[in-house]
Amino acid sequence: MLRLLIPVLDRAGAVQAARYAAFLFLEHCVSEVELLEVLEPIDEGRTAAFHSRSALRRHEKHLMLDALLQTRSVLDDAGVPYKWKRVFGHGTKEIAAYAAKTQSDVVVIDASHFGFFRRLTTLAGLWHATTTPVTMLH
Repeated sequence: MLRLLIPVLDRAGAVQAARYAAFLFLEHCVSEVELLEVLEPIDEGRTAAFHSRSALRRHEKHLMLDALLQTRSVLDDAGVPYKWKRVFGHGTKEIAAYAAKTQSDVVVIDASHFGFFRRLTTLAGLWHATTTPVTMLH
């Protein structure tokens, strides 16, 4: 039985990855699912020059909460048991570190809303940062 790690990287959520996990759970292939909400550093963009960091973080948490709720509702509807964790940092590094820490068998990324270059950089970054297999759903 597999242990899946599903990162929620942006406000589009990881609904396709949750559907994939639900399918695998119903087929008795998955025993555990971990949702990892990754919040990028807010002080690296231009908006940090014009807005307070606390206001930016509140806004980002609100947007990510909506994405996380959509993803969690798919898992809840299918009866999939899961855990949820929020981390702060750069996406690929945090995903790789968490996958190693929890000894996940597969990292499943919902890339259906990513552009070509974001898909490429995310996948390349994870392949270099982790030994855990990565599945990217389109």
